[in-house]
Amino acid sequence: MITRFAPSPTGPLHLGHAYSAILAHDMATAAGGAFLLRIEDIDRARARPEWEALIYEDLRWLGLAWETPVMRQSDRMEAYAAALDRIWRMGLLYPCDCTRRDIAQALSAPQEGAEPAIGPDGPVYPGTCRPAPNSAVRQARPTDRALRLDMARALLSDRAAPPLGFTETGAGPGGQTGSVTFTADDLTRGVGDVVLARRDMGTSYHLSVVVDDAAQGITHVTRGRDLFAATQIHVLLQRLLGLSTPIYHHHRLIRDAAGKRLAKRDDARAIRTYREDGATPHDIRRILGL
Repeated sequence: MITRFAPSPTGPLHLGHAYSAILAHDMATAAGGAFLLRIEDIDRARARPEWEALIYEDLRWLGLAWETPVMRQSDRMEAYAAALDRIWRMGLLYPCDCTRRDIAQALSAPQEGAEPAIGPDGPVYPGTCRPAPNSAVRQARPTDRALRLDMARALLSDRAAPPLGFTETGAGPGGQTGSVTFTADDLTRGVGDVVLARRDMGTSYHLSVVVDDAAQGITHVTRGRDLFAATQIHVLLQRLLGLSTPIYHHHRLIRDAAGKRLAKRDDARAIRTYREDGATPHDIRRILGL
């Protein structure tokens, strides 16, 4: 078993991060496997060296150990570009110049009073920039524009032949566990044409996580239940890129007293704050029920 913890250095780790990291570490240790660390720093506008340093400090204080060297996404842009080139040559990507405001306006008057569908990345894209079904792929992949996956066209690929699904050893928001399957309609209506390369990044979370999990040989992906819906995107990308699908373990989310999911802005619940107040790693495990 090979698990991983993949935080972004955009703020201090909180109790939710501690739960996910400890769970992944303990699962790998119990199975005699390996626990890996990956720094997901593709958002260069928000990533900070001091936050990355604090990640290592917090995890060591929690008693976690990982194999080295640590993978950093900012070092892997060539790998993401190669994956994008491959999907581009399949004719499954198209450039998109729509802003969030453009998308909101396009969805502001849904037909017949229907509310726009909400997918893993927010409102499902209305297809404003999507090319005509029989249009040819341009010769060169643009690197200065956002690129979207043509979901309907991707699902016609031989690589995306059903059944589509994955093995879940945790549980989704609706209690989904075991063998989880989804349909082409789930992807076209409930997910839509997701962005695989942002103009300011040259990649995206969805693309990078799939490429990196494969590169690190991850066999079990352990992450929060809020990412359960995104797994169908990742399974499809794995199919398109010829990569194996790991086992997924989506876990419960750590919430505050009001039931709100913790975020990095909740600095009062940062691991660093607990440390400074004299808490021990055992205290953190007790608080988290681990």
